[in-house]
Amino acid sequence: MPSDPLSSHYFLTRLTETGTSLQKNLSWHNVLIAFAFISFNALVSWVLEIGIGKSLLISAVRCIVQLTLVATILQQVFMAENKWIVAGIAILLNVLGTMEVVVNKVKCRYEYMLPSVLIAMLGSTIPISIIGTRYAMAVDPFWEPMQYIPIVGMLCGATISGITVSTNYILKEFQENRDKVEIYLAFGASRIEACKPIAIAALRLALTPTINSMSVLGIIAIPGMMTGAILGGSSVQQAARLQMIIIFMISSSTTLATVFTTFSCIAVIVDAKHRIRCDRIIDNSSSAHLSKKRSSSSFGSGKEGRRGKSLKRERGFFGRMVERVGRGRVGKQIMKEDGVGFTKQSERRPLLG
Repeated sequence: MPSDPLSSHYFLTRLTETGTSLQKNLSWHNVLIAFAFISFNALVSWVLEIGIGKSLLISAVRCIVQLTLVATILQQVFMAENKWIVAGIAILLNVLGTMEVVVNKVKCRYEYMLPSVLIAMLGSTIPISIIGTRYAMAVDPFWEPMQYIPIVGMLCGATISGITVSTNYILKEFQENRDKVEIYLAFGASRIEACKPIAIAALRLALTPTINSMSVLGIIAIPGMMTGAILGGSSVQQAARLQMIIIFMISSSTTLATVFTTFSCIAVIVDAKHRIRCDRIIDNSSSAHLSKKRSSSSFGSGKEGRRGKSLKRERGFFGRMVERVGRGRVGKQIMKEDGVGFTKQSERRPLLG
């Protein structure tokens, strides 16, 4: 190994040795030390009464479990080098990402959200990952597991964020400011024209993080992909170019998926007859309320329940009878006081007779 610290070969050799030693020395003890940072954040949340300490710890534990399982599975996949296994993992990542968006990420969902989000993710991450890996990254074959699977994972993560932001914004606008859209529709605008301001605002809000991350790369922030490539032994120039390709692919995938889900969401909420269908917006917390209603409705289903229902019917019948009798007595008393009476043949006497 050359001893001149200014030579490029010496620099690359040192990077390779550093990456190799880093991979060898990392153990669960190091992960536990890093977990202390999360514990500190949870402590700050508890002291300031922010209320996110529990969710922070749960997310950290979930991260450890998930990454451990993924590392175990991917190690076997990398050794197998089977294109069908790679395709299955790519589809599985998109399906899991779709479930994460529909179930956990959004506060409300709309009808047919699951298939629309799944189509958006598959239609954005898969084509862009194939084209980008094969031509932009010059990987042949494109399904090389060590290259393709991490790319699909990064695209899915960024796409999930964009879809979540745009969907939450659109559903919130339709719930709180639907009168604005109704005014446009009342004046003869189509649903595309009436919902265009909401769609534009949602897309801007969803794509702003990607634009901001591209604007600060290299000057303010060194991204994780570039850092990992450098620690893995790649040259700095190659790592920088790889990061450029990755961020451009992420931006394209996020834009494509967000645009599709935005227009599909609007098409479901505002139907073809230009009517706002807020009944198609479903609150994710409604399942808990539904279970409570079911448990309360199932109470008293046995003998006690039947007895209670019969008593309720009897009380209702006698209660109505007493009420009618009372009304009749009160009415007759009022009529007598006003000089209005009835004959034996139930004929009404004249008021002035």
